[in-house]
Amino acid sequence: MSDQLIFGMEVFLNGLMAGVLYALVALGFVLIYKASGIFNYAQGVMALFSALTLVGIMEGQIPFAHLINAIFGTELHHFGWHVPALLAILLTMGVMVLLAICVQKFVFRHLVGQEPIILFMATIGLAYFLEGVGDIMWGSEIKKLDVGLPQGINLAIDDATFGIFGYGFFIDNLDLVATVIAALLVGALVIFAQYTKQGRAMRAVADDHQAALSVGVSLNFIWVMVWSVAGFVALVAGIMWGTKSGVQFSLSLIALKALPVLMLGGFTSIPGAIIGGLIIGVGEKLFEFAIGPLVGGATENWFAYVLALIFLVFRPQGLFGEKIIERV
Repeated sequence: MSDQLIFGMEVFLNGLMAGVLYALVALGFVLIYKASGIFNYAQGVMALFSALTLVGIMEGQIPFAHLINAIFGTELHHFGWHVPALLAILLTMGVMVLLAICVQKFVFRHLVGQEPIILFMATIGLAYFLEGVGDIMWGSEIKKLDVGLPQGINLAIDDATFGIFGYGFFIDNLDLVATVIAALLVGALVIFAQYTKQGRAMRAVADDHQAALSVGVSLNFIWVMVWSVAGFVALVAGIMWGTKSGVQFSLSLIALKALPVLMLGGFTSIPGAIIGGLIIGVGEKLFEFAIGPLVGGATENWFAYVLALIFLVFRPQGLFGEKIIERV
C-alpha cells in the first residue's frame, strides 16, 4: 500500500472525527428549530459562554471580577480554591438551565405567535448579549480547558488503537472521545424526540404555537426544556472545542461551520445533523488533501459553504429535512 494512500486514509479518519465536532454544534440548532421553527443564531455563542463559565468555575474565578475591581478599586480575582471538573460541569449545566429559564421568561414568552423572522432577530440579539456578558464575567483572554479528557496524537500500529494491513494512522485521542460522546448524544436525542411525550409536544410546538397551546401543551415548559437540552449540547461542544483549541472568543464562530452542516442534513432532522457533520468533516479534509495543493491550499475555509450552496439549489430541504409545501 502506497504512502499516499495511507496518508489519504489517515486524512479520511481525521475528517470523520472533525465532522463529529461539527455535528455536536449542529444538534443544538436542530433542537431549537424543532421547538420554535427558527434558526438559533446564538447556539455557537452558547458553546462559548458555557466553556467560559466552566473554566471560570474550575479555576475558582470571581464572576465580574474585572468590573468589580474597576468600580470599587479592589484587586479581587479568585476565591482561592479550585473546583473538580465533574462538579464544575454540573454547576455549569445548572447555569445553562438558568439561562434557558431567563430566555423563556424575558424573551420568548413575549414573542408567542410572532413571525419566525422576529424570533430569529431575537436570537441574534441574544448571541451578542451572551458574548458581551461572557466577556465581562470571565475576561476575554484565551483560557486553557482541561477536564481530564485524553489528548495528544495516537500512533495506531498493529497493537495500538487502529491497524489496517499492518499500517498505522495518527489519530487524535480527543476526537475519538468526541465520536463516542456524539454517538451517545445522537442516539439519546433521537429517542427523546421520536418516542417520548415531551418530544411529541416539542414537534407540536414547532408546527403551530397557538394550536399547541389549545390542546394543553405548556409552551413555557417546552421552551425551557429545549433550551436546557440545547445548552447541554452547547456545553459538550464547548468542552470538546475548548479542550482542542483553547477557550477563546473565536469559539463562537463554530456556528458558521454548523450552518452548512444543517443545510446538508436538514434543519428538522437530528440524524441529519450528524450525517451532515460527517460529510462536511470528511469532505473538506479529503478535498484539501486532493485538490488543495493544486489551487494553493486553504480550501477548508470555503468547501463546506460551496457544498451547502449546491444543496440549496438542488435540494433545499437537505438530505433528511422535511419538504414544506405552502398553498395559498
